[in-house]
Amino acid sequence: MALTVARTMALPGMRMRLLAGRSGTWRAVRWAHVSELADPVPWLSGGELVMTIGLGLPAEPDGRRAYVERLAAAGCAALAFALHEAIEEVPNDLLDAADACGLPVLEVLTSFISVTEAVARWHADERVRGERRVVAAQEAMARAALAHGTAGILRTLAEHAAGEALLLGPHGEHKHAVPARERPWHARAAEAAAASGGGRSAGVLDDGIEAVQVHSLGFSGAATGWLAVRTASPLDWHVRMLTSHAACLLAIELLGLRVGRSRMHAQRGALLAAVLDGRLPAARLGELCSVAAAPYEVVVARPGVSLEAAVEALEEVTEAGDEETALVCVRPEGTVFVLPENTGLPGEQAGGRPGGQAGGRLGVRLCARLGVAGGGCRAAGLEEVPAAVRHAAALVARGGGDGYAHVDDMEPQALLRDAFVPEAARRFSTAVLRPLREHEARHGGDLVGTLRAYLEAGDNAETAARRLGVHRNTLRRRLAAAERVSGGPLTDPGHRLRLWLALSLPDLVPPGSSRAANGDAVRLDRRARDADAEGRHP
Repeated sequence: MALTVARTMALPGMRMRLLAGRSGTWRAVRWAHVSELADPVPWLSGGELVMTIGLGLPAEPDGRRAYVERLAAAGCAALAFALHEAIEEVPNDLLDAADACGLPVLEVLTSFISVTEAVARWHADERVRGERRVVAAQEAMARAALAHGTAGILRTLAEHAAGEALLLGPHGEHKHAVPARERPWHARAAEAAAASGGGRSAGVLDDGIEAVQVHSLGFSGAATGWLAVRTASPLDWHVRMLTSHAACLLAIELLGLRVGRSRMHAQRGALLAAVLDGRLPAARLGELCSVAAAPYEVVVARPGVSLEAAVEALEEVTEAGDEETALVCVRPEGTVFVLPENTGLPGEQAGGRPGGQAGGRLGVRLCARLGVAGGGCRAAGLEEVPAAVRHAAALVARGGGDGYAHVDDMEPQALLRDAFVPEAARRFSTAVLRPLREHEARHGGDLVGTLRAYLEAGDNAETAARRLGVHRNTLRRRLAAAERVSGGPLTDPGHRLRLWLALSLPDLVPPGSSRAANGDAVRLDRRARDADAEGRHP
C-alpha cells in the first residue's frame, strides 16, 4: 500500500488543506522535503512532498507557472505552503497551473518537522507491516507447497501479492497460471523469458500501469522454468521478496518432480528393456505399470540422449497426463520411447492409420526437441513393440538425415505391411517352421538359424558357416536335414519362398497394421488357423 497525498493529509496530527490539483491526490509520497530554492528540481528524485514558505517563489506569473510545471514533470508528489510567513496567500495563477498539471497544492497548518516525522514514521511502520506480510506469505506458501505443490505456491503468491501468477517451462511454454485463463500479459512474459536465451535472470516490465516480474527458476546452469507475476505499478518491495521466495520454492519443487519422474521412468524403462530383450512377456508390461491404450508410436532416437534429457523432452511434447503412461529407456541402439499415438493431429488418414505426413506425429516434435535424428514405427499393441523398435532402430542406423523418419513414410514398407494380416502371417510362419523346430527339440541342432543364415548369405555355404561359427560340413549336414524335415529341396523356388517368408516376415513386415478385417483377411486367417490345427503348413 502506497502513502498517497490523500493519505498523508489524513495522518494522525496532520492539519492540511487542499488548495488545488485534486486530480493528483493519488500521487505517492516517498519523503517530505523543505526547499526555498527558485528551482529545487535538481535536488529532487521524485515522490517528494515539497514544503516551502514561498521565499523562492518567482515574482512573475509565467515564472510561477513554470515552477509548478517543473515540479510536476520531476515526479514531485505535492507542493505545500506555510502561509503568513513570506506570503499571505498562494497566487491564483499558481493554483490554476497546479490544476492543469494535476499537482496537489496544500496549505500546511502543522510544523514542517511534524510533517517530515509523520511521513518517515508511516514508511517505517509500513516496512514493519510489509515484513510481517512477507513472513506470513512465506509461511503460507511453504504450507501450500507441502499440501498442493506448484499450484498451491502460485495461488498463494497471487493472493498475497494482490496480482496474478504464471509458471513457464524452460523454453517459455505455458505450464500453470492463476487465474487459469489466458491473459494479455502472458505473451509479454513469455517473450521476456525467451529473450534471456535460457540463462538465469530476473527483470521487471513496467509500463506505469502494471508491473510484470519475470524471474528464472533454478540454482545452477540453465533455467529450469520461469515465474512471472503481474501486479499494479509501481512494484512494491515486499512483492519482489515474495516473488524471489516463490521462485526458490518452485525451483525446489520442480527439481524434486524432475528427480521423481526420472526415477519413475528408470523403473518403467527397466520393464520395457526386459520386454525388448525377451525376458518379460509384453502382456505383463501392462500389468506391472500403467501404459497408455493402444495403438502406439514407437520412437528410437539416435544414441547419446540421457534419461534425464529424454524425460524432460517427453514432458514438453506430450499432453498432460500422457507423460506418465509413456515409456522410455536408454538402449545401445538409441533411446526408445513408446508413446500414445496422437491420431487427432494433422496427417491422419481414414481408417485410423497415420498417413504420409509426419507433421502430426509426436516423434517429430520429440526429436526436434532433443536435437537428434530418430526413427518411428507404429505398434498396434504391446506385443508388437519389440518388432517396432527393431524397425525404428533400422531407420536410425540407416542414417541419411537429421530429422525424423517413420516407417509409414517409407512407401514400400507401408504397402507391404498392409498386404498381410498380422495374426495370419504369424500363423503362417509358425506352421511352416513347426517341423524344423520339432526336429530341433528331439535331436538338437539349430536348423532354423542355419537355414536363415544360408539364405541371407545368398546360398554361400562358406559365408554362412563363418557367420554361425561352425564347420562347413556341419552346415551342409544341417541343410540336408532341413530339406528332409521341411518337405522339399532348397532348389525348389516355391518351397524356398515359403521358407524365406516364414523366416523373414517378423523383421521384413513392419508391425502396426490397422487395416480393417475384410472378407479376404477373414478367409486367410481361417485357412491359417485350420492349417495350424491340422499340423500342416499352408
